[in-house]
Parts: sequence; structure tokens; C-alpha cells
Amino acid sequence: MTTVVVIAKEPRPGRVKTRLSPPFTLEEAAELAEAALADTLATVAAVPAARRLLVLDGAPGRWLPPGFDVVPQSVGALDERLADAFAHCAGPSLLIGMDTPQVTVDLLAVDFAGCDAYFGPADDGGFWALGLARPDPVLLRGVPMSSPVTGAVQRERLVAAGLQVRELPRLRDVDTAADAHAVADLVPHGRFAARLARCTRAAARR
Repeated sequence: MTTVVVIAKEPRPGRVKTRLSPPFTLEEAAELAEAALADTLATVAAVPAARRLLVLDGAPGRWLPPGFDVVPQSVGALDERLADAFAHCAGPSLLIGMDTPQVTVDLLAVDFAGCDAYFGPADDGGFWALGLARPDPVLLRGVPMSSPVTGAVQRERLVAAGLQVRELPRLRDVDTAADAHAVADLVPHGRFAARLARCTRAAARR
């Protein structure tokens, strides 16, 4: 079975989802981040897995369900932090972030039979998921992050290492208010959609 890894930040105002402000306040942006993280972790909790691991920058909160091991995120650039997350894994592992609350159990229940890696591209040019049958932090170090070419470079890194790569569906990260509304429309009954509706009403009253 697979280890499912979530890399995340503690949802504190001013530290997460700052591109949502405006139209939302930094406090509302943090609330939206918490809802996205809670939805993501609830989905991961329902995935058949050998281990569920949260690699966290900050401290756990009420949003953390049971059944997760928690380890601190390393310092450094994002490529180093992602590489370090895989260093905590001993077998087949799938890593995702906290920006895709629309993710489903079916998407995360990967089977490495017949492939060495899974790659989930994101609409912004990055990637929302990366799976490795044999985790190797070297495959991530030096990949330029937060760039329109991040996903292409990361995927090419896997191919250049001789790995058989299986593609996951393209998903949209929640970075901007437009992203938030588009993603909420996909999962209208989740925590994220409910929190977005409340924050949108509050913003309209200001």
C-alpha cells in the first residue's frame, strides 16, 4: 500500500493564501485555507493507505483528523521542503498539498503496478500531486518552484531519470478568489465551499 503525504502550512492569518486578500481579509483567507486543508485531510483519511503523513509548517489544530503522523517541515526553498517530505517515506508514496480541496479518494488511491511515478499537473503550470514508487529526494531538488514551467521541469526530471510516469487529471489550485469560486463549484457540499460562501457574504457587506 501507499503512503499518502500532505505538505501544508498551519492556517494562520498572514501566512497562508495571502493572494486571496483582497477581496477577503487575511483572517478570512486563513479561514479558507483551514477549510481547504480540512477537506483535503478528510479525503486522505478515507484513502486506503499504509501510512498518512502530514508534513507541517506550524502546529496541528482542530482541523487534523486522527490517523496521521505529523512531522515538521524542513527549512529552505520549496523544492528542498518537498524533497525532505519524501525523505520521511520508505516505500511507494504520493505527495499532495493543501490547495486542492476538490481532490477525491479515487484520485489518491493510486496503484504503482506498471509505473514508477504519478504526476498530477495543475492549471497554473505547477503540479498538485507527485507519486514515487521509490522515493528519492534528488528528483525534486533544484526544480524551479512557483513558476509556469514548474510542472514541465518536474515531469521532465522524472522522465530523464528513466521512470515510467503515469498522469493524473489536471486540477486547479486555490490561489486567487477566482480559483476559490471555481473549485468550490466542484465540491459545493464541502467545508471549503461553505466557508467561501460565508466569507463572500462578509466581503459584500464591507
